[in-house]
Amino acid sequence: MKIGYARPIEGDIDCGKQKELFTDMNCAETYVESHSSPKKREELKRLLEHLKSDDQLMVKSLHVLADSTRHLMELLDLLEQKGCTLYSHREQIDTDPDKLYSFQKIVQCLADFQSDSISAKTKAGLTVAKEKGMHAGRPRKPDANVKKAIEMYESKKYNLAEIKEKTGISKSTLYRYLEN
Repeated sequence: MKIGYARPIEGDIDCGKQKELFTDMNCAETYVESHSSPKKREELKRLLEHLKSDDQLMVKSLHVLADSTRHLMELLDLLEQKGCTLYSHREQIDTDPDKLYSFQKIVQCLADFQSDSISAKTKAGLTVAKEKGMHAGRPRKPDANVKKAIEMYESKKYNLAEIKEKTGISKSTLYRYLEN
């Protein structure tokens, strides 16, 4: 039996695209997480408990299923113990024993998976930070220091080293503010 597993990911927060894929792939059952967090993945836990021999677990991509290479390996071991297979649509991976893959293909897919996993976590963290009003990157210098640095520069009484020493504003930062 084909069983789909989905969880919210960047670009498919409501899992609609994943559910549509499972319909196209004729999945008899679908398990969908209500959140994207790697913690408390109740639907995955429930799915793994209900898997039977010869079931095929279908996912849109490896990073939907697992959060790290180690987690993926643990899940693959569990599927093998239960006599089940995994099919990942994006990577076109099918763990059916009758299928053969080159070692290079497997390594490439694992590297891509790891990159996707890190990227997804980073994007999710940035989204949460933006919602909280936080900004990514280096913090801005206080406006008073910038104003003082510009005044010192325009007075032509100070060199750039002195301006930096007194205000903490670097040459590149000063020039960036002067351009604006």
